Amino acid sequence: MPGVDLRLPGQDGRDPSGGILEPKADLRGMLAHGDGTPADPSAFPDAWPRFRGSHFDAICGDATPLTRRFPPAGPNQLWSSDLGEGYAGAAILHGRVYVLDYDQPAHADTLRCLSLENGKEIWKRAYNVDLTRNHGLSRTVPAVTERFVVTLGPKCHVVCADPNSGEFLWGIDLVREYHATVPQWYAGQCPLIDDDGGGERAILAPGGDCLMIAVDCATGKVLWKTQNPRRWQMTHGSIVPVTFEGKRMYVYCASGGVVGVSADDGAIVWEFGGWKVTMANVPSPLPLGDGRLLLSGGYGAGSLVLEMVRHGSRVAVKPLYRLPPEIFGAEQHTPILYGGCVYGIIAGGQLVCMDPATGKQLWASGAKQKFGLGPFIVADGLIIALSETGTLNLVEADGSGFHPVARARIFEHGHEAWGPLALAGGRLVARDLTRMACFDLRKVAYE
Repeated sequence: MPGVDLRLPGQDGRDPSGGILEPKADLRGMLAHGDGTPADPSAFPDAWPRFRGSHFDAICGDATPLTRRFPPAGPNQLWSSDLGEGYAGAAILHGRVYVLDYDQPAHADTLRCLSLENGKEIWKRAYNVDLTRNHGLSRTVPAVTERFVVTLGPKCHVVCADPNSGEFLWGIDLVREYHATVPQWYAGQCPLIDDDGGGERAILAPGGDCLMIAVDCATGKVLWKTQNPRRWQMTHGSIVPVTFEGKRMYVYCASGGVVGVSADDGAIVWEFGGWKVTMANVPSPLPLGDGRLLLSGGYGAGSLVLEMVRHGSRVAVKPLYRLPPEIFGAEQHTPILYGGCVYGIIAGGQLVCMDPATGKQLWASGAKQKFGLGPFIVADGLIIALSETGTLNLVEADGSGFHPVARARIFEHGHEAWGPLALAGGRLVARDLTRMACFDLRKVAYE
């Protein structure tokens, strides 16, 4: 018709579902180089390349012996760096530290690549996006491999770059392209890079039009999409790869329940609508072995253990047991399975140990030893736990009882130290709300 222009959905700044779209972000953004250089890989051969480390379990597998005591001044701080407000943790690979920061003066999501040796900036890549302070700004941990680093920003912008040079490779706006809904306190989903033998691919859970997608990291091409007939939305949790009877799948806690998705083609293998967390679903599913999964949440959710079972050609899940929040649950950080025990921080902030076979609570740290919403990992037989006020604790990972061995304040004015920890070669990278720092936990440093 004369005088009428055809327009595609979204060109008027309005989501086809009726919402107002954010201004389109130029995800290519800008790249700037600093004077930092990577640490010598031979001196730092180990890695923590993604959320929860190399094996998705929050356990550091390298053989570096760690100290069991701190000097009066606390562990040696190797470097520190100011950050924008947030809880985004670090990834570590080949002597480089990667963190998706938010540059508040510039109004920009900023992927920073720092030297593990001294914290100097090697490069940074930034794109503009407006955020309003909402319990911090940044939240997610990058995923990094030899060839790619992938980030997911607070408003669901995905960027893939070269981990060495910072060169932009591709980007996706999950809100514009898949009608994802930004979670209430911004996106907390940490991207996953998985290699099925045919190449590395980014696995993301937008919700909206697609429950999950797989993206070829080399090209940015979407390899498969998972249908989302129930219109489940993105939560703050992250995707976990699980193998059951030789078949790999991706397990995710979406807004309406839990789903297992085939790694081969994105088909839904099973779904379970009996697990929902009010307010915010943050912890990821924890594989317990033998087809069992531990789900945990805050806000009164407690925990639930599911078991995957085969029925002919189908796989289904059945609940094994539920635990009330005072026995076991997790508001923010995913529990850890280590040495046949599950460790977690329950509502109220106590560190607890649970027998996953029975659901029995084996011990709790007590009312005088609380950690709030602080993070924790396991290395060299130790639970390394940072309280939300900035105190670092070393606790023996032992099912027989709560055995603390060292404690020191590492952030003098620690506030909301909620960001996930990263450890490589005995160097611990931790943060509070506005500062990231690296500490030497090697036993040899204190002998």
